[in-house]
Formats: sequence, C-alpha cells, structure tokens
Amino acid sequence: MTAVLILLMFVAFVGTDFLVRTTLRRMRDKRERQAREAVLNTSIRLDFTHEAKSLKRVAVPHPRARILAVDDEAVVLDSFRRILVLEGFSVDTVEHGPEALGLVQRNDYDFVFTDLKMPDMDGVEVVKAVNHLRPDVDVVVITGYGSIETAVETLKHGACEYVQKPFTADELSEFAKKLLIKREARIEAARQPSVRVVAPEMAEVMPASEYCVPGGAFLSSGHAWVRIEPEGQVRIGIDDFMRKALGTVKEVVLPERGKTVRQGETLFTLKGVTGLVHVAAPLTGRIEHDNAGLKTDPGELIHSPYDRGWVCLMTPSDLANELASLKIGKPVIDWYQEEITRLRTPNGPQATGTLDWSAFEQQFLGAGDHAHA
Repeated sequence: MTAVLILLMFVAFVGTDFLVRTTLRRMRDKRERQAREAVLNTSIRLDFTHEAKSLKRVAVPHPRARILAVDDEAVVLDSFRRILVLEGFSVDTVEHGPEALGLVQRNDYDFVFTDLKMPDMDGVEVVKAVNHLRPDVDVVVITGYGSIETAVETLKHGACEYVQKPFTADELSEFAKKLLIKREARIEAARQPSVRVVAPEMAEVMPASEYCVPGGAFLSSGHAWVRIEPEGQVRIGIDDFMRKALGTVKEVVLPERGKTVRQGETLFTLKGVTGLVHVAAPLTGRIEHDNAGLKTDPGELIHSPYDRGWVCLMTPSDLANELASLKIGKPVIDWYQEEITRLRTPNGPQATGTLDWSAFEQQFLGAGDHAHA
C-alpha cells in the first residue's frame, strides 16, 4: 500500500510540474507574440523612404533572422510582414527589384524573398544580382502556379528554394522555419575546420584553421601518432589536434631509454605555463631512443609535430594485436571532426578562453590515474 501511495504521489508531482512548465511557456509565448504585434503595428507607420521609396520595415528584438521581401503586390508584402513578424523574424519589404538590390548592398539579411514576375526587374534578375552582390544571402523565389518551371530554373542561378502563392499563414510560417533550420545547419557545417591527410613535413606550413593528419601513420585515442619504421620499430609523437589545443609547450619529460611501457600508461609528459599533461603510450614496448633535441628546444614538438618533433622510438612487443585499437585513413578524419566539436563545446576545457590542461587530459588523452604512477 505504501509503495502505491508513493507511486501516486510521484505521478502527481510529475504531472503538476509538467502542467506548470507548460503554462509558463504558453504565458511567455503569449507575451512575446503581443510584443511583436505592438512592434508590427508601430513600425510599419515609420518613414524609411530615405532608404527606398516603398520600404516598410518591422524590426523585432532578437530576431530569428532578417528577411527582405520584394513583390509588386502590396497585399503579398502585407502578408509577409504580418505572418513572419509574429513568428519572430525582422522583415523589410519593397515593391521594386532595384530598391531590393540597394538595400542588400547596405544591410545584412539572411533571406531575400523575391516575386518572379515584376514589371521593372523580374525575379530571375534579382536572384542573379543578389547572388553576385551577397552570395551569403539565401534567395527564395515567390511564384504562382503558372510559373513553377521558371521558378525551378532560378535554382541554377543561385536561388535556394521557391514558395507558391497564395499561401496560408501556417504554410508560410512552416516554410520559413524550415529555411532557417537548413541555413543554420549549413552555416554550422561551414564553421567546421577542414581535416586533411598530409605528408609529415606539411604540418609546418598548413594554415592554423586546417587540421592535418600524417599520411601513413596511425593515431591513438589519446592523440599520439605511430609510424612504423622499416626495421619494425615505431616512432611516436603528438598529433595536430593536441598541438593546436596546447599551443605552447615549455618542457618535454622524455621516456626512459630501455624501459618497457604498457599501452595506456604514461609515455611522456608535456609541461606548459598553466599545467601539464601526461600522454599515454599508444602501444606496449621498450623505449630504444628519444628525441634529445626536445630537451633544449621543446618548441619543435609544436612547430613540426610529425617530423622533427617526434618524441621517441619504441620496439613494440604486441604490435599485431594492439594495432587494431589505432585509427588510420578516413576514420581519423571523421573522428577529428567529433573531437574538434567536443573541444569547442561551452563545457569543454577551453570554456574560459584558456585551455585547462588537466581537463583536457581527462577528456581527450585517455591517460588514467594509474598511468601516472
């Protein structure tokens, strides 16, 4: 009986919490809509003829996007303002193509909606001109049922989509939301830095915005690279992801020659101004040589990570089995994109603007506490 009572109390609590949250969200949405309606009723009476003779502008606080619509039918433009402003978009409207192009050159818009058939400049010309002036702006063609083929043709000239009129408020609202989602996804994809497979020495001349993976080398999950030498030994160093994250290394604590290190144990340590990180061994083996030059010039680790900045030479003891845990080729590129995204998250080790070396090690280098002993 007690268990049933506790269950009922829990269900009641969850239901009440959901109801309160839903009510608060609806109240907030209602207030925002009322504020947009007030802006809509006020802004369209303002005079913007100094920018364009037919310009009507409604700018909402914190808009989801800025839209410019051009159509020679005033009733269509009225619909654009009324529908899209209430959805949180800032909207400029004009009745002539040349006016739209003048505004595009002076303002930052996310979208331009253009009617296909207009007397002074048709939609195809507007699409071509906007694509030339501002290729970063998405152009949408407004068309009637009789000119779908022409609207589709404008996609070849830079239009991203077309919308048929007449349209209902719900149809235009959903259409604008989908456009925004596509644009945001494309912009986010463009922000991702490129990752390229390069010759080892090319890392020294690659732009800072590009990440490079050494051709023919394997990478561990702890961001150490492994290159198999002709004699069967392996050369090891840090990869481009780690060197870009760390930025500067003041000291390299090299592994002890002759020592056997197991996969996952600390192989070497890097020290910086704000902390240190332990780099885990990508393979099990005996240390044969180290790069003694890093003692006097640790900067080579950063300047030439895949060439002069190698750290040690190892004779692996279980290469056949352990090699399967390393990455090479295209999987490395996909993994790098995921790691870069993780590094840049608001809760990542760079959240404060300066890399937290300890957090970086815990999240990316895979060296557990046991490895530091």
